[in-house]
Amino acid sequence: MKRKPYSTDLTDEQWAKLKPHLPLAHRRGAPRRANLREILNALLYISRTGCQWRLLPHDLPPWEKVYSYFSHWRDDGTWERLNRELRMEVRVSVGKNPEPSAAILDSQSVKATEMSQTRGYDAGKKIKGIKRHILVDTLGLLLKVMVLTAGQQDRDGARVILLKVQGCFPRLQKIWADGGYAGKLVEWVKALCGWVLEIVKRSDVAKGFEVIPHRWIVERTFGWLNRARRLSKDYERLTASGEAMVYVAMLPLMTKRLAKQQTCFA
Repeated sequence: MKRKPYSTDLTDEQWAKLKPHLPLAHRRGAPRRANLREILNALLYISRTGCQWRLLPHDLPPWEKVYSYFSHWRDDGTWERLNRELRMEVRVSVGKNPEPSAAILDSQSVKATEMSQTRGYDAGKKIKGIKRHILVDTLGLLLKVMVLTAGQQDRDGARVILLKVQGCFPRLQKIWADGGYAGKLVEWVKALCGWVLEIVKRSDVAKGFEVIPHRWIVERTFGWLNRARRLSKDYERLTASGEAMVYVAMLPLMTKRLAKQQTCFA
C-alpha cells in the first residue's frame, strides 16, 4: 500500500531532475533492492525536521538503510557531486555559464551538541560549537562548504576552504567577503590563488537595516539553510557528515528550480 506523502517528499518533477545524477547500481554483487527515491525522501525528512536517525517514521525505509546510503555517499563524494551537477544545470537554465566567475564567502557559527567531535569557542558571538564556512555563486548556490571549529578565525577558515577549491573553478576571478576577512588575507588570495578578494563593508553612516551589496546573497543562502532544522545545531559526530547535511539541504531548492523551469517551458 502506498504511504501518505510528507511535505518534504520529492515531487515527480523533482525526482525526474535528480534521478539521472544518482549513482548506478554496481554490476557485481546482489542487485540493488532499495528504493532510492524513498531513501532520499527519508533524508530530506531528517534534514527538514531535524529528527534523530532512529526516530524516522516507520513508513519510511529503515534508518539503518538510510544512514548506510548517507554515509557511503558522504565518503565517496556523491553529495558534493550532486550539488555541483545540479548547480550547473540551474545556472544554465537561467542563462549563465555553468562555471562561476565570481563568488561570495562567509561563515556561520552554530552551537554543537555532545555528539560533535569538533567544538571550539567563538568569543565574538559567544558560541561553543562549530563554524560553517561557505562559498556561493552569484545565485546563492553552494560552491563549497567546510565545517571547522568555532574557535578558528574567519581568515584562517578562509585559507582552508579556498585552498580546497583552488583549481576547481577555472573562470573564478573575484570573491566578495565582509570585514572579518580584511588584512593580509587579501594579498594571500591574490598571490596564491590569483583571485581578487574584495572586502564589502557596511557604510559608517548607515542606520538600521541596510542591504549590503553582494553580501546579501550569501546571507540569503544561510537563510535557506536555516529552514533545515537538522542544521540548527551541529548534531553530527563527524565534520564530513555536517558538510554532507548542508549539501542534502540544498537539493530541494535546486530540484524545485529545475522543475519549475521545466513547467514554465513545457
